[in-house]
Amino acid sequence: MKKEIHFNKVNTIKAIGFCLVAIALLLLPSSSFGQVKTSIDSTSIQIGAQITYKIEVETDTVNSVVFPVGQSFMPLEMIESYKTDTTKQNAKYKLIKKYGLTQFDSGHYVIPKQKVIIAGKQYLTDSLLVDISNIAVDTTKQNLYDIKPMLQVDKPASSWWIYVVIGLIVLALVGFLIYWFVWRKKPLTEEEQIALLPPYDRAKLALQKLDESNYLSQDNYKDYYSELTLAIRTYLDEKVYDRALESTTDELITRLEVLSDGSQIELSKEDIRKLETVLKRADLVKFAKSAPDVALAKIDRTVIDQEIDQVKEALPEATEEEKLLDLEYKKAQDRKDFRQKVWVTVAAIVFMLGLTFAAFSYRYGFGYVVDTVFQKDTKQLLEGGWVDSDYGFPPITISTPEVLKRQEMPVPDELKEQIKVSAFGYELESKFTVGTVTTTFSDAPTGEKGPSAEDNLLQAIEANLKAIEAEGGRNIIANKDKFKTPNGAEGVKTSGTLEYPSDDSKEDYVKGQFVILSFANEQVMQQIIITYLKDDIYLDQVVERIIASVELKEKEN
Repeated sequence: MKKEIHFNKVNTIKAIGFCLVAIALLLLPSSSFGQVKTSIDSTSIQIGAQITYKIEVETDTVNSVVFPVGQSFMPLEMIESYKTDTTKQNAKYKLIKKYGLTQFDSGHYVIPKQKVIIAGKQYLTDSLLVDISNIAVDTTKQNLYDIKPMLQVDKPASSWWIYVVIGLIVLALVGFLIYWFVWRKKPLTEEEQIALLPPYDRAKLALQKLDESNYLSQDNYKDYYSELTLAIRTYLDEKVYDRALESTTDELITRLEVLSDGSQIELSKEDIRKLETVLKRADLVKFAKSAPDVALAKIDRTVIDQEIDQVKEALPEATEEEKLLDLEYKKAQDRKDFRQKVWVTVAAIVFMLGLTFAAFSYRYGFGYVVDTVFQKDTKQLLEGGWVDSDYGFPPITISTPEVLKRQEMPVPDELKEQIKVSAFGYELESKFTVGTVTTTFSDAPTGEKGPSAEDNLLQAIEANLKAIEAEGGRNIIANKDKFKTPNGAEGVKTSGTLEYPSDDSKEDYVKGQFVILSFANEQVMQQIIITYLKDDIYLDQVVERIIASVELKEKEN
């Protein structure tokens, strides 16, 4: 039985987040000085209002200028990037770039230094302070209203009911077939109805049918006497002597005389003699081809009819014990018939289930059908209701099997003014984890040029791997590749395998896999961390779907 990896989602994401905090400041660009000026049209605005941030650059006409792009003004949000205004003054250009900024929380905010590249050199602007104030509400002029109730949002239409209807139709069809062929009380045939009659009634009915036949009119005495003697012999076989059908005439008569002499049956000598006469005449007709006249044949029929009545009267009345035995026998037969029907029903259901299982296995595969029947959790995770949502700011758009929940990240007190870390995660019973970590910072120290953003991103990835190792991972094998999201954001994809403890004791290890998607610019580091069991086809598909859904949202100029 495969053991489960014990991934500690909260601790892993926290450890990775802490490592990101430790290296976040390294991503800040270094500065140099140049002909760059910045200004804002107002240092104090109300919540949601817009300020215009302006960058002025004077440079030679042959120099290229690259202004900031994307959400690099946080904690303020860029809502619009205006076209660059260019004027020429002698041999120089004067370029003016404006941005529309806003903020939806009150407080004092610093617009961080912005990087401007002129002729391949980096220049940093000055940071600016902005006050965001609440909007005063005059309750004497503006009415206040209760919060509107939540609205019920209908889920999109689903076709699940089609499968329910098909299933019910199949069940109804199988149930009908079982009822019709097993449990239904079928109409009895004439032979079955006759078989259920008492022996006396069956003997009388046989004589009645003999009267309705055409044997005598056709001079068919052999068949006539055969059925005539069969009626009396069958009655005697069931009620008097159980070998009456196979005995010769002499043997049967001898047996009746013995029973009469022994007072086991009150049958007179005269009745036995009459019966013997008819039986011997029947033997002559059947074996010696004798042909009596019609009148004699009818007389013999009357004799047999009378002797059947005599035998019935001669039989002793059944005792209470015999009646009880007959009743018990009937109940036993009923129970046997019921058990037989139950077994047939169970066999039919098992056969139908087996046939259905085989058909689906042939169509979808044996493992898939077994996992569906036993509701494997990773399969349910893949086929459940996925959620598309944004996490952090700037937002990471990602599709996940479940909503990611916020995780608290430790940030050193000395960095709280410069760094903000937001993390969200989800875990499936120690088999699968997915989390997002976004680290933002508002300002950067000036000084000499440091490592590039790419170098710092690689350092962050190494910190991630060390954090996983600190949580118990070992034999970590990682590969790094360039990665590009569907909306064009470029980053680094780190994936590989590892061994992870299967329980808290950290004694038994099992194989797992991980994927880390990393993105960084001057102000933000964003990562998606996924860890999951190896050799689970459903988790492989889950991870592929998550990776394909990742987008980084930011407004372009």
